[in-house]
Amino acid sequence: MGLVVLVTGVAIAQPLPALAADSHPPLTLDLLRQRLAAPVQREGRPAIDLRYYTIDLGPDSPLTDSFYRLLSSGLQKPATTPALDLSYAIVQGDLDLQRLGQREPLYGDNLSPLLSDAGRAQLRRDRQRLLQLSRLSQSLLIQGQGSSQQIYLFKAPLVAVQTRFTGQVLGGDTFFLGRVLASGAVFKQGLSVGGARFNQAVNFSGADFRQRLQAKGSLFFEPARFDQSQLRSGATFQGAEFKADANFSRAVLAGDLNFGRVQWQGVADFARTVWQSSAFFVRSYFAKALFFTEARFDAPLVLRQTRFGEPVNLRNAMVGGEVDLGDAIFLPGAYLNVAGLEFSLEQTQILGTPGKIGRVFSVPQLAGNETLLRNLERNFRNQEQISDANSIAYTAERLRLKSWQQRLLGTNVNTASVAALVRAGFTETQAAAVVNQRQIRTFIGTEGVLSVPGVDLAAYLKVRDRIFARDTFPITRRFTLALQWLWLGALVVLSRYGTSFGLTFGLGLVAIPTFALMFWLVDRYRRRRATPILPPLAEGLWLGGGCSLLLGLGLNALLRSADYPLLTLGFLFMLLVPVPAVLIGLLIKRGRYHDLMAESYFVEDGSLRQLRLLIARLPVIPKFPFFRDRYTYLLLDRRWNWLNYLDFSLNNWLKFGFNDIRLRDEHVPGLITALVWYQWGLGLLYTALLLWTLSRTIPGLNLLIYF
Repeated sequence: MGLVVLVTGVAIAQPLPALAADSHPPLTLDLLRQRLAAPVQREGRPAIDLRYYTIDLGPDSPLTDSFYRLLSSGLQKPATTPALDLSYAIVQGDLDLQRLGQREPLYGDNLSPLLSDAGRAQLRRDRQRLLQLSRLSQSLLIQGQGSSQQIYLFKAPLVAVQTRFTGQVLGGDTFFLGRVLASGAVFKQGLSVGGARFNQAVNFSGADFRQRLQAKGSLFFEPARFDQSQLRSGATFQGAEFKADANFSRAVLAGDLNFGRVQWQGVADFARTVWQSSAFFVRSYFAKALFFTEARFDAPLVLRQTRFGEPVNLRNAMVGGEVDLGDAIFLPGAYLNVAGLEFSLEQTQILGTPGKIGRVFSVPQLAGNETLLRNLERNFRNQEQISDANSIAYTAERLRLKSWQQRLLGTNVNTASVAALVRAGFTETQAAAVVNQRQIRTFIGTEGVLSVPGVDLAAYLKVRDRIFARDTFPITRRFTLALQWLWLGALVVLSRYGTSFGLTFGLGLVAIPTFALMFWLVDRYRRRRATPILPPLAEGLWLGGGCSLLLGLGLNALLRSADYPLLTLGFLFMLLVPVPAVLIGLLIKRGRYHDLMAESYFVEDGSLRQLRLLIARLPVIPKFPFFRDRYTYLLLDRRWNWLNYLDFSLNNWLKFGFNDIRLRDEHVPGLITALVWYQWGLGLLYTALLLWTLSRTIPGLNLLIYF
């Protein structure tokens, strides 16, 4: 190892023959033969050192033919293939890398003996892929555009750090077995590597492509770096495939940019990029995360029919043109992180599949994103995508609910003790540092704890959801906030903040048969002893079967539509069970001893039988004798009598029914009256919730003006 280092140091220390006269001397045929005969050692392998030369490969240059012939022979030695180092050189004319490679036919099994086992396997897979493409083209009758019948093996690592290529660099249909390092290189006439395969890492970091970069159908098997590069005249990566991570961060992209049908198997990093022209990603596939963090789009971003396997990060991005997400597919676990996204409603439209796109937007917290969410909601309302606008509004209210809950149950970093801060997740040292810091200056927001010595980003993310920052938080304000939190929580849990008619209607399908069973029980089951007053078994079975059917339909709609099914069921249980259970229990315990024991507690309007909208109806019969004469007791000896209890519960809950059934006002236990009024009050709130939900989900409809 020491000998290798010594040889390498000696080789590097030797001055280039003509560097004293010119920093970029012309490469002559004699100098080329000398470099081929005495390769230097770089990183443990030989390298043909052509650094700092001016290499004239123009069509009239006497060097061109000899350059390709001699260099191709030098790169195809059976021993360890030397690297080709063109760093800091000036290459005039076109550089055709195919002529430096080894030609291999598409068909046949005569693989090159110079390849390793892994190289042979990869070349075999590549040939099979090209053969399939050729057959596909023939089956589609694309005769004149078939795939190339041969490929070129370029075994040598290619190093071109800060090299200036004045002509085109051609490497189409070339299999690069070694790494390609061209950081800081300048391509004045562009780079054409369409159909190329890169078996090792590719590094074009900081490269300047002044003409078009052509990489259509290329395959990158290892990480590819184009970070901080400049694509001045566009790029074509259509049909390319990145099997590892691809880094385009901080690149400046202009011209016609085509990333259509690209397969991104690794992380695609476009953070802090500047897109001066349309970003075209139609029908691409991102298996892992896609980063557009702090990117700036001066032209449209087209992600139509693109598939996403993991989240897309648009945090703090700036969008000047439209964002087209039409027919995009977000697999489970994929979403759009748009925290801090900036766009103008007057200049920008965000497009997507109606009914689906609104569900994939995500922000971690409401603070700092209220304007963004409001603009997103207005964007979709302007496009009459009401369900998507409602999804954005629902997201905003969920975040508001989370913020209020954090302030109610969290720890105030401006007033909490060290022990309370430790319980919130800080270490004792960090908690003491927070207390010392707030004595100097109170925290305006929770992000202020990042300025505390010893509190890093990881510690902040650990406690972010359990702390808040306020100067004072009196008990009255806390109580008011608790009521607001409870009310908003009910709207979110029971109706997805007015965005799910199915969930709201499912609540009614559960509540109506539940109260129907309660009313049937208190009306038909009165006493077992002395003269029993009990319902017939058949009536109980019919009512139980009908209510079970409605309960099943309601629970199915609730469980399919609710984001928090257990919370929804728990909230509904607290509304429907405790108070009625107490009333019915007290009624049974006290017993009923009054007149009209053999008559039903409920009466119906016998003057009309019709479908009625009974919004202004009260659940108790009027006392005016003229109206009382119109009401008769329910006929308890009819087989269909059980339907009356469902009809009464429907009237009382939904203010809609077939007959006007009410509670009589004579000889009725007060507990039964309280039960009826309790359901009527809940039904009034439910009707308002249902009408509000319909008004939010149906464009142009405002049913609350009729209520």
